Amino acid sequence: MCYGAINALGFFSTYVIYSSQQEIDPEPVPPCVSLEESVQVYKEHCRMAREFHQVKHEISALEDRKRKLLAELVEDEKVAIEIARLEEEFRRLTEENHTLVTVHGERAQQLKSLCLTNGTRRDSS
Repeated sequence: MCYGAINALGFFSTYVIYSSQQEIDPEPVPPCVSLEESVQVYKEHCRMAREFHQVKHEISALEDRKRKLLAELVEDEKVAIEIARLEEEFRRLTEENHTLVTVHGERAQQLKSLCLTNGTRRDSS
């Protein structure tokens, strides 16, 4: 939609409003070339419109960067959770491995003792 308004110096300016974004997009109206003040206001309005578009572009780029950083943050959090899970699993498996090595050593010693005892019994019989 296009709207018009009288600016501070009494000149008519138009604005385009995009209904989906509800943003004002300034469009300078050509000046009355016979009035120097009108030409100056038009030039200032053009400069301000360029700055407006530049700032709008910068904001858009920053919003894109923000979305990318937030996505990276979510991914980093998922990775951190996975790392914590793997560290806990590693700790548990290391503990289990230590227990199994200990039990294996005890059983091997028992087997050796039984073999010696069994061998001694055969010799005595």
